[in-house]
Amino acid sequence: MYHGPRDQVLPYFDSLGFKCPPDRDIADYLLDLGTRLQHQYEVALPVGLIKHPRAASEFAEHFVQSRVYAGLVDMIEAPMEPELEKHMSEYMDPVPEFREGFWQNTAALSIRHMTILWRNKAYVASRVAMTCVMGLIYGSTFYQVDPTNVQVMLGVIFQAVMFMSLSQGSQIPVFMEAREIFYKQRGANFYQTASYVIGYSIALMPPSVFEILIFGSLVYWMCGFVANVGAYFIYLILLVLTNLVLSTWFFALTAMCPNLDIAKPMSSFSIVFIIIFAGFVQPKSQIPDYLVWIYWINPIGWCMRALSVNEYRASKYNVCEYGGVNYCSEFNMNMGEYYLDQFGVPSSKTWLWTGAIFLILFYVLLLALSAYLLEYRRYLAPTNIQLLPKEIEDEAQEGYALASTPKHSDNTNSDTSHDDVMVDVPRREKNFVPVTIAFTDLWYTVLDPTNPKEGLDLLKGINGYATPGTLTALMGSTGAGKTTLMDVIAGRKTEGTIKGKIYLNGHEANDLAIRRATGYCEQMDIHSEASTMREALTFSGFLRQDSSVPDSKKYDTVEECLDLLDMHDVADQIVRGSSQEQMKRLTIGVELAAQPSILFLDEPTSGLDAHSAKVIMDGVRKVADSGRTIVCTIHQPSSDVFFLFDHLILLKRGGQSVFVGKLGDRCQKLVKYLEAIPGVKPCPPKQNPATWMLEVIGAGVSSGRARDLDFVDIFSKSEQKRMMDDRLLQPGITTASPDWPEVTFMKKRASKVSTQLYFLMKRFFALYWRTPAFNLTRFAIVLGVAIICGLAFLSVDYSTYSGLMGGVGLVFMSTLFMAMAGFMGTLPVYSNDRAAFYRERAAQTYNSLWYFVATTVVEIPYVLGQCLLFTVIFYPMVGFQGFATAVLYWVHVSLFVLGQMYFAQLLIHAFPSIEVAAVVGALINSIFLLFAGFNPPSSSVPEGYRWLYTIVPQRFSVAILTAIVFCDCPEEPTWNESLSQYENIGSNLGCQPLTEAPITVSHTTVKGFIEGTFSYNYDDRWSNFGYVFAAIFIFRVLSMVSLRYINHTKR
Repeated sequence: MYHGPRDQVLPYFDSLGFKCPPDRDIADYLLDLGTRLQHQYEVALPVGLIKHPRAASEFAEHFVQSRVYAGLVDMIEAPMEPELEKHMSEYMDPVPEFREGFWQNTAALSIRHMTILWRNKAYVASRVAMTCVMGLIYGSTFYQVDPTNVQVMLGVIFQAVMFMSLSQGSQIPVFMEAREIFYKQRGANFYQTASYVIGYSIALMPPSVFEILIFGSLVYWMCGFVANVGAYFIYLILLVLTNLVLSTWFFALTAMCPNLDIAKPMSSFSIVFIIIFAGFVQPKSQIPDYLVWIYWINPIGWCMRALSVNEYRASKYNVCEYGGVNYCSEFNMNMGEYYLDQFGVPSSKTWLWTGAIFLILFYVLLLALSAYLLEYRRYLAPTNIQLLPKEIEDEAQEGYALASTPKHSDNTNSDTSHDDVMVDVPRREKNFVPVTIAFTDLWYTVLDPTNPKEGLDLLKGINGYATPGTLTALMGSTGAGKTTLMDVIAGRKTEGTIKGKIYLNGHEANDLAIRRATGYCEQMDIHSEASTMREALTFSGFLRQDSSVPDSKKYDTVEECLDLLDMHDVADQIVRGSSQEQMKRLTIGVELAAQPSILFLDEPTSGLDAHSAKVIMDGVRKVADSGRTIVCTIHQPSSDVFFLFDHLILLKRGGQSVFVGKLGDRCQKLVKYLEAIPGVKPCPPKQNPATWMLEVIGAGVSSGRARDLDFVDIFSKSEQKRMMDDRLLQPGITTASPDWPEVTFMKKRASKVSTQLYFLMKRFFALYWRTPAFNLTRFAIVLGVAIICGLAFLSVDYSTYSGLMGGVGLVFMSTLFMAMAGFMGTLPVYSNDRAAFYRERAAQTYNSLWYFVATTVVEIPYVLGQCLLFTVIFYPMVGFQGFATAVLYWVHVSLFVLGQMYFAQLLIHAFPSIEVAAVVGALINSIFLLFAGFNPPSSSVPEGYRWLYTIVPQRFSVAILTAIVFCDCPEEPTWNESLSQYENIGSNLGCQPLTEAPITVSHTTVKGFIEGTFSYNYDDRWSNFGYVFAAIFIFRVLSMVSLRYINHTKR
């Protein structure tokens, strides 16, 4: 529209037929041009112009033809002056791309990341507690393991490494949050990308070393690993390297994925590859040739091999005879080599150092990958999504210009002034009762953080009122108590002590009346992100208006909100990705759709430019003109915005009143009051009265004699204070009046139970459908897990010892990681929705019970669908047989996954942040999975932990799945002692004799080995089925209790 000298901007637009009024701020005037507000500046057209430009393209066309543009082009094309070239070479060319050097930036970033990590006390404390607890549990569970029980010995190593890999995934939300900051700072050339990556990796080293020292030492010495200092330090070094590699892998994953909804489940999917192809669940000899490359690039596989060699090639086990068995004569290898060979682990000691070297190289490769992704593959903010096609109006149409919003009220009791211009908004029947709110002698006290035994008064005897049809401003400096006062009178405070009285229509108000009669627009725009704007308004209208109001009127209310706030063009746009201005309008609209009598707005213009702020406040003015009482905190509005207000409550730092009363036309009453105080300089012409007022009372940026005045004392003795006191005593303000009915509500919530449940169900099904990052990802992960597991176990013989152990591990791991993917994906979805739940619960929008029911039901079809996809592919590929068994397998896998989804919801409701929920989830799941009966098997669980083994819910699911596949044998074969073989062998897999077993395992069948070693009994499948349902029921009850009684919002 214009690019040129500042002093020519007004003459230029004068030449196009626009004129800036004398009392209009020039910046506000320029912002209005090119919008529907420009009509008020249009004057007679200059000679040669047919019409005023309105569309952006028309302004651009006029500018290209102007002298200003010609001068700009001439200046650009003119040869550079020698003096400028000299300045260029002296001052511009030497300026580096980054202010500091690479290593200085790296050091600064390392220190910053360590500081940020240390300040996250809840996260640090939870990780330390998790590490200590799990170290003790693992150490005591596998206490002094018998090295001849190679399954358990290697299982200890496997479980330890797997625990570290699972726990590192809890850092993904932290990485993702840091990534958003990186994008902004890297875009401004704060530092090099490589500095950021290396700095972050250095910051991760101290906590990683600390965790390994605690966890690794407890496991090493309590489990009875070889008592050799050299072997101990090698063990620690390998675990530290693996820990760093996994941390860096998850760091790279956050750089690779567009959002948390994808990164979380993808982390679980990556762990599937890491664990299955580590060499324990499926030994290398059984991995198909076309997948063996995964085994060789697997960092946990290299760590497992190195740690196994470190243990079994120690001098203690590098012997021929051990435990009465001569391994050299029987197997042509020593004891350590024999047990390593059982799992296909190479026995050369060179694997110790090659493992360490590989981990270091892999670590460096991941750092390079992270740097590349962060530098060249950045993800921008989500874009707007329209669910319905919209017609874009031609901005040049005559309907482009609408009348400016005046101060106007239909209410005869209003204190507002009237104007001659009417707003072109359709008249609708009011579904609310006009209410006056007043408060007297309000005090609010909290504990002094510097002296917890003493109280700190944030509000001190505040009095005030607001009447229907008026717009009241709460103003003051930062820390004056504006938001605190609004929270107190709106009933939103959850902490501290409140004294004083609040009145609605002259009657003392209770908490229910305040919450039902008011709407509260918070400064942070919090909404369910997958809803459209119209759906958000409809949700609020139907759930917060009384059930006696017909549905047609509720829909009419939604249209009124769209009209008042000018939202028709974005009505079918999804909330996710909307601009800040659109979110502000939606926040106001959601509260307005509830048809409240009183509307509170906390800083509705924060973060907006002058034009956007004016658009928002024009909408607020319209809302006040509809007869509602509006109370609004605002920091430092433009003059245009300030002139929209009718009343002002001005606070001084410390929570005391400086002015309460009418502003008057163009704030003349306020200006006259302050100018009448001796020592106050008059308001200069064209100065914004809001800015001048704040500077006068000492809340602005200038200094002057007025700051020495006690404005609180002056107001308390003023005529303005007497007028306020008289007004407060009028009927309908703080005294009852027959003309102003008492505000009472018989029900806690406005809508019927059926309405609450319907709209919550509708919202959550829409949320899941419109969050493809979550659902498509988990379906893709299920597909990937099914195919990879199917290919890995395509032709495995489950009647061999290694094949059967691999099969049990396959059932355990495949089900586990499907559930983990769902668990990880559920955390961010419900974490994002929790803030909206707290806001809606505070407004008594619905009963948390129906929110709970909706979140319970919405998961079921998606879980059943994804598990059906998994079973259809996985079950026949891995060689399992029987249609009826396949159906049972699908049902029980679904229940296992569903239980983990519900467990994730429980953690989000119960804990303060997603980071803490992820850590606690990793801790509890690690304990559950440790005692699920796979490793250690039931026969090796210590007596002290039998109670825990008995109650772990995952054990029942794994027992059912394993038993129906491997233990179905109606008639077991008989052992012929003389022939040393089984007879009458049935066709079922469970009836087959177990072959190629270690010497420590006597003759048995597949079923006998599973039931004897793991206690996964076929006959217990239905009782276990009942226990699974009981566990899910307990998760849901705890989740319901958390929803009902825990609130992490502190006000």
